[in-house]
Amino acid sequence: MSDVVILGAGIHPFGRFDTSYEEIGAHAAAAALADAGVAWKDIQAAYLARMYLPATSGARILRRLGSTDIPIVDVEAACASGGVALRQAILAIRSGEADLVMVLGTEKMPRGFMDPRMIYAPWQIAMGMSLNPSYWSMRARRHMHEFGTTDLHIAKVAYKNHRNSVHNPNSMYRKEFGLEEILHSPLVCDPIRRLEICAPNDGAAAVVVASKERAAKLGGDPITIAACCHSIARFSADFRCPADSMSATANNPGPTEVTGKMAYERAGLGPEDIDCFEVQDTDAFCEIEIYEELGLCGLGEAGRLIDDGTTEIGGAKPVNMSGGLISKGEPVGASHLGQVVEIVSQLRGQSGKRQVEGAKVGLAHVLGAGGNCAVTILKR
Repeated sequence: MSDVVILGAGIHPFGRFDTSYEEIGAHAAAAALADAGVAWKDIQAAYLARMYLPATSGARILRRLGSTDIPIVDVEAACASGGVALRQAILAIRSGEADLVMVLGTEKMPRGFMDPRMIYAPWQIAMGMSLNPSYWSMRARRHMHEFGTTDLHIAKVAYKNHRNSVHNPNSMYRKEFGLEEILHSPLVCDPIRRLEICAPNDGAAAVVVASKERAAKLGGDPITIAACCHSIARFSADFRCPADSMSATANNPGPTEVTGKMAYERAGLGPEDIDCFEVQDTDAFCEIEIYEELGLCGLGEAGRLIDDGTTEIGGAKPVNMSGGLISKGEPVGASHLGQVVEIVSQLRGQSGKRQVEGAKVGLAHVLGAGGNCAVTILKR
C-alpha cells in the first residue's frame, strides 16, 4: 500500500459539545483540507466513518463545504469504522477511480454505556453479558490469575495516559491523576475503576488521502500508508477472546493478533520497527493485553513493560502518547482516525511535549464490538 499517502490531517477536539455533528465533522474536514493544501472541489470521493449518526450523514456534513456530485459513502464497523473507511479510500485510489479522497470520522455519542440493542442478541442482554465493563473485567481477572498482573499494573497504564493527555489540546480530560487517586477511584466492575475507563463523547477527525503521484505534484508533507487492515473475530461472543481459554491464544488468536500480523506482513515490518503506538484503551487493562497481542512482548509479560517504563513517551515503545481513549474519550466513528491524526503529528515531529523523539514509523489500533479490529501503519 506504499503507493498511497496521507496528505493532510485534521481534528475537532473530543469532548461534549452543544454544536451539531454536522458542524463538528465539517470542522475536522476543513482542517484536513487546509493541512493538505487542497480545496474541497478537488476531492473526488469521500467516506464517513460513524456508528450512531443517521443515514447519509456524510453528505449532510460535507455539504457544508460546498455541494458537489462526488460519491460520499457512510461506513460502519463499530470501533473499527475509521479503519474501514480509510481502507475503502485506499482501495479507491489503488483501483485508479480516484487519486484524492477525503476520509472523515464523526460521532455524537449518547451518555452512558453503548446501547446493547445495537450489538447484542436479546438473550445476551437478558443474561447481563452486554455491558462492556462486565466482560472487560472478566478478561482482566483471568489475566491476573494466569500471569500475576496486578491492580497496580492496570492503574499505572491509566496514570501514564492521563499524564500524557495534559499536553494534548484535543483531549476531553487534560488532568494528571496520582496512582493513589486512580486506585481509590470508584469501582466500575472489579478490577476496573472509573479513572481506568474511557467515556463516550463527541468528536471528529479527518485525513486527505492521495496517490503518491498526485501528492508529488501537490507538495506538502505526505505520510506513507504502509498498511491498513481490518478483520473480524472468528470466534467468541466476547470480541477480545479466542474461543478457548487464554492459554489457547497461540493456536486460536484473537482479532488484534490476527489483524496486527496482517498489517506487519503488508508493511514488511515487525513490532520492533514501530517507534510509537496509539491503541485501544477503552479500559486500562485492554492496553495491557494489546501489548502482548501486537508483539511488544510475550504472552503474560506486559506487566514488565509497564514496570520498566517501556511504554512511556521516553521509553523504547511509547504507547498512547495522546492520552489514549481513557483521556480523549471515544466518539466511535472518529476513534481510529483520531489515532491516525496523532501518528501523523508524531511522524512530522509536531507533537510538542508529547513528541516521541525521532519517530519514523507509527501504528494505530482499534478493537470493538463484533470483533471488529483495524490496524494502520504509517511511515515517513
